[in-house]
Amino acid sequence: MANENPFTPFSDWTKHWQQFFQNDFWGNIQPFLSSSNKSSSGMNIYKKDNELLIVISLPGLEKIEDAEVYVSYKTLEVKAMINLNFQGFDLVEEGIFQGQFEKMIPLPFPVKADRIEATYHNGLLFIHLHRLIPEEQKKKIIIKKSK
Repeated sequence: MANENPFTPFSDWTKHWQQFFQNDFWGNIQPFLSSSNKSSSGMNIYKKDNELLIVISLPGLEKIEDAEVYVSYKTLEVKAMINLNFQGFDLVEEGIFQGQFEKMIPLPFPVKADRIEATYHNGLLFIHLHRLIPEEQKKKIIIKKSK
């Protein structure tokens, strides 16, 4: 009895689990699991000295006004409405995101709110940001003589 594997009953359980869900189940939900494909975020962040370039894939914007970009200190917020309507066709498989897009992006450093450039070209939103550098690097403190 001492040599009996305590995990033996679980092997039967996993066989039943796999049979119940089938391989198609796991294959269909795997793209939605965050750890399954880290490159599927649709966004890249590039850094050069005191600048950031953020590139976000937003295919299907009908008008530039369908996208909004906000910045607050060390956070960038992007909102967009992606509408891929093909008249007369029913959607069979969806691999391109559509609908309301919202993303909060933590930035590696504070950025200047008055120095942002955002452009949209070929389905990509390019956001160019500049580091907020305090005007005074150090401030001298006056030392007072105590009485």
